Amino acid sequence: MKSTFKVLAIISVALLLFTGCRTAAVYNVVEQPTRVKNDVTNDKIFKAIKTAGLSLGWQVRKVKDGLAEAQLNIRTHMALVEIPYTHDSFSINYKNSANLNYDATKGTIHNNYNGWVQNLRNAITLQISALE
Repeated sequence: MKSTFKVLAIISVALLLFTGCRTAAVYNVVEQPTRVKNDVTNDKIFKAIKTAGLSLGWQVRKVKDGLAEAQLNIRTHMALVEIPYTHDSFSINYKNSANLNYDATKGTIHNNYNGWVQNLRNAITLQISALE
């Protein structure tokens, strides 16, 4: 009877460990449409992206006009994305990561990464829509 409980306990712990480390296909945002007036400058678009990222803990910097880079550090995990933007759209593309089980050959990463990028997309969309 005790050995049955030990086996069940070991299986339960193993299942918890494996479900906590699930991977999924890397989620990239491809040309998310924006509706920005022509008189809105690229600097204002960048500031909206930066405000959105900062609100979620991302560190955002301008690489050049029309391209931002954002990094999120959570405990021992790091995600780095590129954010190209224009008046018509923005994208969020995976660039690098640490401790997120990224597999370039399979195109997979820890499932939490995708949630972080989706939240960033939503926040950027909200901030850019406020520019109107």
